[in-house]
Amino acid sequence: EWDRVRAALTALLGQGGQGDLPLVPMAAARMHLPFAVAEFTDFYASRHHAFNVGCLFRDPQNALPPQWDHLPIGYNGRASSVVVSGTDIHRPMGQLRGPQGPRFEPTARLDLELELGAVIGADSPLGARIGVDRAEDMIFGYVLLNDWSARDIQAWEYQPLGPFQAKAFATTIGAWIVPQAALEPFRRRGAQRQAPLLPHLQDPRPGFYDLQMGWSLNGQVMARVNHSVMSWSAAQQLAHHASSGCPMRVGDLLGSGTISGPGPDQVGALLEMTRGGAEPVTVAGQTRRFLEDGDRVDLFAHAHGAGYRIGFGPCTGRILPALPDHGPCPEAAGGLS
Repeated sequence: EWDRVRAALTALLGQGGQGDLPLVPMAAARMHLPFAVAEFTDFYASRHHAFNVGCLFRDPQNALPPQWDHLPIGYNGRASSVVVSGTDIHRPMGQLRGPQGPRFEPTARLDLELELGAVIGADSPLGARIGVDRAEDMIFGYVLLNDWSARDIQAWEYQPLGPFQAKAFATTIGAWIVPQAALEPFRRRGAQRQAPLLPHLQDPRPGFYDLQMGWSLNGQVMARVNHSVMSWSAAQQLAHHASSGCPMRVGDLLGSGTISGPGPDQVGALLEMTRGGAEPVTVAGQTRRFLEDGDRVDLFAHAHGAGYRIGFGPCTGRILPALPDHGPCPEAAGGLS
């Protein structure tokens, strides 16, 4: 059914298609979320990113957790805070570690994460497991995704259950879903595996794409990387997610995790680029360790074919100051009766 609709739209909107369609110029269009996000799960699928971050807190021999090569590590995020490209992001407040004890204040280490989000287009029932081949068929398409992160909040809260408020405040996605079918010509093998996989996670097909991706800060390109550097595909992530019998729903969103390559100009987060803030970078003549109020982050991705290019559209967010404390929301003051 997806292929039939895609073919009809291509015939309608492509060269030689109907010429009198009621189209609106992009400059005059107001974009919305491209789908209703049912649930959001984010993963940790780049070995380079996981190793780089691990080395900031541990020695290189113990940078990766022991299970990293055997399963795609993930956490359940918040669907309610997924917003469309162009939405301003207020600096989040949170509990931070201080020299005299914890304190509650705006994050000072706000970061971005360059990711690709997989959009699930089919349900699976409670108790059912999904093979990687079936998982491939359940993925409708992909969007650009920025998993905004408050690193100082994360450092204080993440043990033992992982990130919570450090990532709950906002996730930005692009307004355009690129169908998986459109990316078929660009399938590639991912990074070489370091350990054999259990049968339910083995994928005989190339599960990654020849996508040129990157991000810019205040108009300056900071990094470029190819999606094929990743180690865990969206299909493997989906199969693992359902391996306990967890039901999946139409509209579920799976974040790839930060996409980083081996070079310093291939990293998908400031945490890596500045080595935890220890080595600041220069952006348009200004020093940056993490994101400042007024900064604008743009993600980009495209695939090049013979005589054509597939783009993902913008994935943009601008940082605004933290909101003042106005007390409880008036709408929620009464609560449930």
